Amino acid sequence: MRKNEYFSFRFDNDRLIFLDQTKLPTEQIYIETESYERIALAIERLEIRGAPAIGITAAYGLALAVKNSNKENLVHDFENAFTRLSRTRPTAVNLFFSLEEMKKIFQDNIQSSQIYEVLKTKAISLHNEDISKCERIAKNGLALFTNKSNVLTHCNTGRLATSGDGTAFNIIKHAFDRGLVSHVYVDETRPLYQGLRLTTFELMENCIPFSVNTDSMAAFLMKERKVDLVLVGADRIALNGDTANKIGTYNLAVLCYHHEIPFYVAAPTTTIDRTITSGMEIPIEHRQKSELFAYTEINFNQDIIDVFNPAFDITPAHLITGIVTEEQVYRFPYNFIR
Repeated sequence: MRKNEYFSFRFDNDRLIFLDQTKLPTEQIYIETESYERIALAIERLEIRGAPAIGITAAYGLALAVKNSNKENLVHDFENAFTRLSRTRPTAVNLFFSLEEMKKIFQDNIQSSQIYEVLKTKAISLHNEDISKCERIAKNGLALFTNKSNVLTHCNTGRLATSGDGTAFNIIKHAFDRGLVSHVYVDETRPLYQGLRLTTFELMENCIPFSVNTDSMAAFLMKERKVDLVLVGADRIALNGDTANKIGTYNLAVLCYHHEIPFYVAAPTTTIDRTITSGMEIPIEHRQKSELFAYTEINFNQDIIDVFNPAFDITPAHLITGIVTEEQVYRFPYNFIR
């Protein structure tokens, strides 16, 4: 029997309730807050993570920022929250999409005595839209499967990363329910083990058979013909299809190209940045060096060890077999200009 009792976040009684993902899989700790600053910290600390989830929770943060504002401080409070939330994660474009959508509503209703309710309603609408997009992505993604397949995935793209049941993970889930997935290989996803900690948690919750491999084992799995397709998420997609995703994704795309294995990306259209033409324009977040040592018991002297720790890499469009959105499955060459 599937449990499915967990959730990444919800908005209830004018408070955001979110699952602290840094504690998974050993503890399920939910935190309640009505502070946009606490939401910003949660995003920075990866307590809340996943491009769609970041965007929606930031939208709720903007609404909460004006909940107790008076007319004199309204603009100041909103702008402070907007600036603070904008600084949390630079790569995931869903964050900026949601913030800009909320800003439009704020500017159009600035004289309203019910500005908090108006903003809250917009955030709830964005939340519900993302849930719908997750389901449509999953249905469109079924077209990727012609036979029962073994899938390899990277990082985490399920309910923990979105408002709904996920993007790439949700495709896997729907395909498994229809007898189209035999086994899921899960990259551990260094340095913070989102695959090992989070994706395995979600696979177990959904009773989907899996095994975990280190990131460096993917090539051998492909050489041994154990992988039929690779399915990952995205944090920002350029108009030409170049895609930013969790570090290690580019490695997989190159390996797939060499082994002639389909490589797919799944993301809502809010992940497409229509202001940039290629991946060269995508800002890459670099994280603190301590994260590389976080899950080891060895007491390294971090003061004398230099570290290179980008959170994301860019996969060139020509290495991507298809990009699955809620609209359709796009194929190379990509052109998202409308």
